[in-house]
Amino acid sequence: MVNRLKKLKIGNVELENNMILAPMAGVTDLPFRLLCKEQGAGLLCMEMVSAKAIMYQNKNTEELLAIDPKELPVSLQLFGSDPDIISEMAKRIEERPFAILDINMGCPVPKIVNNGEGSALMKNPALVEQIVSKTVKAIRKPVTVKIRKGFNEENVNAVEVAKAAEAAGASAIAVHGRTRVQYYSGKADWDIIAKVKESVSIPVIGNGDIIDGRSAVQLMEQTGCDGVMIGRGVRGNPWIFREIRAYMETGENLAPPTSEEVRDTILRHAELQLECKGEYVGIREMRKHVAWYTAGYPHSAKFRQRVNEMESFDDLKRGIEAIGF
Repeated sequence: MVNRLKKLKIGNVELENNMILAPMAGVTDLPFRLLCKEQGAGLLCMEMVSAKAIMYQNKNTEELLAIDPKELPVSLQLFGSDPDIISEMAKRIEERPFAILDINMGCPVPKIVNNGEGSALMKNPALVEQIVSKTVKAIRKPVTVKIRKGFNEENVNAVEVAKAAEAAGASAIAVHGRTRVQYYSGKADWDIIAKVKESVSIPVIGNGDIIDGRSAVQLMEQTGCDGVMIGRGVRGNPWIFREIRAYMETGENLAPPTSEEVRDTILRHAELQLECKGEYVGIREMRKHVAWYTAGYPHSAKFRQRVNEMESFDDLKRGIEAIGF
């Protein structure tokens, strides 16, 4: 078996490996990114940040922009639709310690799409080219884009959008093999990732339906893509990176984490959340993570009902003891 784990160069940034944590709003915050880094992720993508929110100095945005030296390298993702605003805000924040700037062209959420942002940009390759071109000229750091298969099945244009981004100076492209209309349902179309890889000369990162080492290797073999981006498969499972590494290197499946390791990781994740956000916000944000971590364990369904009542770190510890970790 060919070892698919390799260094990956994006612009002038060399990653230790080609396993990338996808940007996910409400998931890839600083505490969770640190856990993924420890498990071997080569690049961590931050939650998406509104370019307009930076312009208006929105106070909540500062937390989204926080970076810990222990997690480097990270990719900071902006969303917006105005080439001037995106490029100017990229320049304004360039001195922050992120390595790569990514532009979101894949978010399917209605409030984003209705503003002409996120995956709505897939409908306008000329605008994509303008946004990327202005941003590349505005900053020295590599600029990348994350796109989808297309807006809908009638408009599958990932290849056209990828070519526009490359022509404008993008250093890499991540492709999610679903349309905007699909959101996250159905099966990801890996063939479109292969078509994008064939059509551009910059690195292409495949995204969609990676749930373990085997699926990561299958995606790379089927598409020829240069790296894998793991999204929903990482929720409650930061260990997926070490599992993918082991499978890429040896073709063997690692044993899943023990219940003790899951318990210790939940508690550590909660401590990091409290450190970053305080107990009130931190524990409430942990609720969804705890539900993901404990899915499939005996009594976890009953436990998940209790999770939403947790208000303190002590509540969380008692709840975990109750399900027998």
